[in-house]
Amino acid sequence: MDVRLEGFHALKHALRFGAEIVSVTGDAAEIERMRALLAPDLTLPPIEPGEEIVTVARRPAYALAAALQRSGPVIYLEEPRHLGNLGAAIRVAAAADAAAVLSTADPWQPGAIRGAAGLQFALPVLQTATPPHTDRPLIAIDPEGEERRVPRYAVLAFGSERHGLSPELKASADALVRIPMRAGVSSLNLATAVAATLYGLVVDNVNVTVRE
Repeated sequence: MDVRLEGFHALKHALRFGAEIVSVTGDAAEIERMRALLAPDLTLPPIEPGEEIVTVARRPAYALAAALQRSGPVIYLEEPRHLGNLGAAIRVAAAADAAAVLSTADPWQPGAIRGAAGLQFALPVLQTATPPHTDRPLIAIDPEGEERRVPRYAVLAFGSERHGLSPELKASADALVRIPMRAGVSSLNLATAVAATLYGLVVDNVNVTVRE
């Protein structure tokens, strides 16, 4: 199955993470200018003339079993309502080197691809109706949970922007964990919650350089 990617950043990410490119349209000179500025490590495929940068790429055939064998946490999104948030969560997961993103919504819908800037090619992303059956612990990120660290290899479950996680998922979770927040702030945007949780896991491995 082929998917449509819009803009240079999606093309850049698709190329960088080994996507099979079917076609690219756009202004060849402008695309080359952006490549030289933003992605000098990449070699561009042939470009067909067009007014906008549009890439058609083959959708990878990710396998759930293989995705669960990868290192790092697995993100599970239950009933995300906004495809832009779904895509942004994928983008964060790719940046934080998560093992995979699983979602009850299709992570390859156009709105999700735009939100992720094409980073669906950077890690396995799959649509699943329920959390996976695995030896990884299932951790529900929920305001009613405890404030504590979670294993880096866990499945981290996040609910919808409006309703949160379902009672069924929370009942099946190994633990409920909440993100520390200032009193009076009741919730976070879905992608922000994913980012805060993931970077809480990897913060000890991050080196920050301050420029004077």
